[in-house]
Amino acid sequence: MKISTLGSHSALDVCEGAKKEGFKTMVVAQKGREKTYAKNYKTRKRSSGEIGIVDEVLVLEKFRDIIKKQDALSGSIFVPNRSFAVYVGYDAIENKFKVPIFGNKHLLRAEERDVKKNQYYLMEKAGIRMPKKFQSPEKIDRLVVVKVSEAKRRYERAFFLARNPEEYRKRSEEMLKKGKITESDLKKATIEEYIVGAHFNFNFFYSALHEELELLGIDTRRQTNIDGYLRMPADAQLELLKISQPSTIEVGHIACTLRESLLEQAIGLGEQFVEAVQKEYKDGIIGPFALQGAFIEEDGEKFVCFDVSLRMPGSPGTRFTPYSEYLFRESMSFGRRIAKEVKEAKGKIEKITT
Repeated sequence: MKISTLGSHSALDVCEGAKKEGFKTMVVAQKGREKTYAKNYKTRKRSSGEIGIVDEVLVLEKFRDIIKKQDALSGSIFVPNRSFAVYVGYDAIENKFKVPIFGNKHLLRAEERDVKKNQYYLMEKAGIRMPKKFQSPEKIDRLVVVKVSEAKRRYERAFFLARNPEEYRKRSEEMLKKGKITESDLKKATIEEYIVGAHFNFNFFYSALHEELELLGIDTRRQTNIDGYLRMPADAQLELLKISQPSTIEVGHIACTLRESLLEQAIGLGEQFVEAVQKEYKDGIIGPFALQGAFIEEDGEKFVCFDVSLRMPGSPGTRFTPYSEYLFRESMSFGRRIAKEVKEAKGKIEKITT
């Protein structure tokens, strides 16, 4: 058996973990984006032994062509990531992709904010605190963040801030004129209260085999160009705001830790979320997911969750936080944790795949 994945987002993490557990690896890459896998990290011999982590690379014209090339993935378990969901599409994944997927493929769609039983619905069922939402721009009465899909890069969201209806109209019109967003996407945008707090992503793994939740790592995001704004003095920020607005495009992550007295709250929220999903979705949660939000000061520190990811996280640095080592007595990447679950499943592979 081999472990395969799409050549983007977290493919190297998947492959490194699979190799450590003795699996062959395969990456499905898009033409023009294959060099990382086909050259830089390709498995090869050196005098000291074998290096690299990618055994096979399947290069396609477009990622979505994977639906036509499924025979090449025969004998593998496929690990989905955000790019797989965005480029291949939920309908194709649910109805046409026949390769066993690690995790619950029917849950990938719940990340979108405009579908039934989406992440907001699940957080509400779990009793997890979320930012206040505004049904229309006219109701804005505080600082909000508007989450709308980018026109070109559908996997990214072109966030912008506004304090009132007038600012909403001004900034949305600016983004429409520049072609960053479309009218149709703006109509579907989510408007929610901007949470002022310390940002954390809690990266969990739910073992369907052991029916146990594991906190494997914690990270926070590096974003452009907001990180640059935050490093400027206030007067420089005000001058720059006259010609450019901050954006929050994710370009990387920073591994971080949480004060130990807050761990019980974080893990408790993860357990609540798992319980809610098990009730609302057939097969429930299998494997990786993350709660992304911020701690605010409110009768102590309270976590407010503003985003959920329901697949492989994009942050390979989580292994450099201590939480997996506290549990397994060694550092554990998400790629390796998935591979260990696959290895342990043996004759129960249907419990961890869909």
